[in-house]
Amino acid sequence: SLINNCWNHCDSLSKLTLKGLSAEEEYPDLSQHNNHMAKVLTLDMYRRLRDRATPSGFTIDGVIQTGVDNPGHPFIMTVGCVAGDEETYEVFKELLDPVISDRHGGYKPTDKHKTDLNSNNLKGGDDLDPNYVLSSRVRTGRSIRGFCLPPHCSRGERRAVETLSIEALASLTGDLKGKYYALKNMTDAEQQQLIDDHFLFDKPVSPLLLASGMARDWPDARGIWHNDNKTFLVWVNEEDHLRVISMQKGGNMKEVFNRFCTGLTKIETLFKERGHAFMWNEHLGYVLTCPSNLGTGLRAGVHVKLPNMSKNAKFEEILKRLRLQKRGTGGVDTAAVGGVFDISNADRLGFSEVELVQMVVDGIKLLIEMEKRLEKGQSIDDLMPAQK
Repeated sequence: SLINNCWNHCDSLSKLTLKGLSAEEEYPDLSQHNNHMAKVLTLDMYRRLRDRATPSGFTIDGVIQTGVDNPGHPFIMTVGCVAGDEETYEVFKELLDPVISDRHGGYKPTDKHKTDLNSNNLKGGDDLDPNYVLSSRVRTGRSIRGFCLPPHCSRGERRAVETLSIEALASLTGDLKGKYYALKNMTDAEQQQLIDDHFLFDKPVSPLLLASGMARDWPDARGIWHNDNKTFLVWVNEEDHLRVISMQKGGNMKEVFNRFCTGLTKIETLFKERGHAFMWNEHLGYVLTCPSNLGTGLRAGVHVKLPNMSKNAKFEEILKRLRLQKRGTGGVDTAAVGGVFDISNADRLGFSEVELVQMVVDGIKLLIEMEKRLEKGQSIDDLMPAQK
């Protein structure tokens, strides 16, 4: 019925001509662009899609605006589109299915995503060498069914998401008991403490997020919740409705992932009790704002010291074979300092949560073994992994 409503709404809109202008006059110039959207969107496709809209009124121009405004980089392929609501992925599937396939290694429209939030299925992970692994974290996003996503939601919707989140999170108990801090009401002392804890998220400065409309009305209805132990954290109304993070110092990824699964399951139950499930379907898994985060939305990562390994000519190839990615510890665009990297899973969709965390655990163990070899001036050739 959800899909039928979408198409009925689209049929009525298709009878309208946008401002009396033709598709040719409205079609964006993508000739200098390097993103997944620009690779897929043709004039003919734009002509077919431009008079459609989701029931909440999200159009193809809303979907592609961030990719139009941000051409991308010759060596970095960005996604170039976002969803404004859950129905976006159905109404504009002609564009989004190829983008998803391109971004997620050939994931097909007929494929079904696996979800596994049983941390008992993770093998090992409690024994990553703390002499090399400084901290471990697992994070994901969640969208609340019944509300538009951050690029398209109204002020009232955003505030309703915040109110619902505050109520649900306040019901957590035991190790997950915590407190919510609204960005607009935060005291200077609270703000400084959250900065010191590396918890605070600020107004987005990325042109990708700004062009998507995610920073409208900032900081209205945005906030941070964390448990008393500061090991479980929820961001409200940043890039997604919720960003859920489990983290701690050291190399016990098993403990981090167990808390992540337990907390996430409890939060989903609390939202369902209030009449709101998370957006999920068997094809896309958990539905999030950016197509790059569909499926699990999960990024499991560690800050790990690899000063020798990172200088090795085969480092990039090894990461690729392990299906891992690296960034500086300050974020995606930062350089590593002192040989410390943030290493995480490269995939989101098509693998379960357990499978992705397992890739990180196994991969980090191998990288540390290689680092120890290189410290002694020994070869790592016999440790080269096969392509996962």
